[in-house]
Amino acid sequence: MLNKYFGLFTSLIFLVAAPDVFGQKKQQKPNVIFIYADDVGYGDLSSYGATKISTPNIDRLGKEGIRFTNAHATSATCTPSRFALMTGIYPWRQKGTGVLPGDASLIIPTERLTLPTLFQHAGYKTASVGKWHLGLGAPNKQIDWNKPITKGPNETGFDYAYFFPATSDRVPTVFVENHEVQALDPNDPIEVDYSKKIGQEPTGLENPELLKLPAAPDHGHNNTIVNGIGRIGWMKGGKQARWTDEEIAHVFLNKAQQFMEENSKNPFFLYFSLNDIHVPRMPSTQFKGKSSMGLRGDVILQMDWTVGEILKKLDELGLTENTLIIFSSDNGPVLDDGYADRAVELSKGHHPAGALRGGKYSAFEGGTRIPWLARWPKVIKPGIVSDALICQIDLIASFGSFFKQNIEMEDAPDSFNVMDALLARTQTGREMLVKQGGALSLTRGNWKYIEPREGIALQKLTNTETGNNTKPQLYDLSKDIGEKNNLAARNPAKVKAMAEELDKIREAGRSR
Repeated sequence: MLNKYFGLFTSLIFLVAAPDVFGQKKQQKPNVIFIYADDVGYGDLSSYGATKISTPNIDRLGKEGIRFTNAHATSATCTPSRFALMTGIYPWRQKGTGVLPGDASLIIPTERLTLPTLFQHAGYKTASVGKWHLGLGAPNKQIDWNKPITKGPNETGFDYAYFFPATSDRVPTVFVENHEVQALDPNDPIEVDYSKKIGQEPTGLENPELLKLPAAPDHGHNNTIVNGIGRIGWMKGGKQARWTDEEIAHVFLNKAQQFMEENSKNPFFLYFSLNDIHVPRMPSTQFKGKSSMGLRGDVILQMDWTVGEILKKLDELGLTENTLIIFSSDNGPVLDDGYADRAVELSKGHHPAGALRGGKYSAFEGGTRIPWLARWPKVIKPGIVSDALICQIDLIASFGSFFKQNIEMEDAPDSFNVMDALLARTQTGREMLVKQGGALSLTRGNWKYIEPREGIALQKLTNTETGNNTKPQLYDLSKDIGEKNNLAARNPAKVKAMAEELDKIREAGRSR
């Protein structure tokens, strides 16, 4: 009899302890992983219609959760989209939020609420892993890369950060962990300059014979050569600290998985910012030549594999059921963005923006309408497709509501609570959205208004339609997703009303 009760007692202990052994204890707060891809277009994934390439791991998020067809970044380039995501502020409201050089100062206000600080207030451990590109250090002060960096991701709400400063085509080509450049030799200090050449290292302009990835003319990728690739900007020193492009995806993945493991017993927020599709496209040997679309296709496969590895890690840690994982992109696609990687030639039959017009840098839908897939098995039913209008800028207000946190009036002034749409409780998102692609546009319901703007209509360097037009543009997106028929002349009252609404939002300093 004693053995019988002893066996029952030990079984009860195991049942109580099991959540600690196999994952987190039962909790209301989900882990949140936001995977932020770079330059991935609306048509780049097989779940959004791509046929020349397959992305089964990313597609799986939609099959097991929800896929959005009307989701947006705020902007058609990376820095402003990331600024909006982190702050809940339309980036065009603040000067200096354009595409930043690698030695720019931090542009996120550290005294205001940010997305990661909101998670910290809710009791989460937070991490930023991957591309940063929001500046570092104090305003108007030159960064000393050989000393601890005073301001960066940690000061904006991330408990842990492992990143590179800007983009992979800009110097300095180094990894930073929290405040310090990794693997830096103090006897070989780093110097960076964006105005003039420094040091005697080879450049793409002077030594094209040393390039393993030739640069196209006029894009600026002809300065200091690192790992056989010309970069934007000049750099000297720090040779031991410089990355090898082929290792970037694996390094960032390892750091992300390590953070997940170390925080598997408590709720965590992981901002995982992938670099793969951004130029220079240089996949690891594991993926070179594996697609029919050259280097750009190869890095799409690498990106999809990375997402698959994150899903495997969640399974391994027993965290799948209570983790909300979101995949999205910072702006639309671009094929020729400065390196001779044959992306245009080899993309024949592939439409990176799908049926949308424009792409990266554009005021048309291809600039800001992006893939967005999310899975939370505990809450979101599988296989849902939603046309709710949502934007990355809304994450602060949405999670603020979810955590029942009060957001002050001066914080996140352009962020709206769309959590019910994010979790598939409704097909209704925000009422209107201002988007930035050079010209500003306003979308309300089915209608999209693009304000008049001087400038070239076609960016020849990237072969992208900019959306610039000296006359107003008005499109009915429910009938004309490709923005082919400008209805402005036939609907002057609609144009006037939407132009006035855009001006009001601009002048008010807030839209929430």
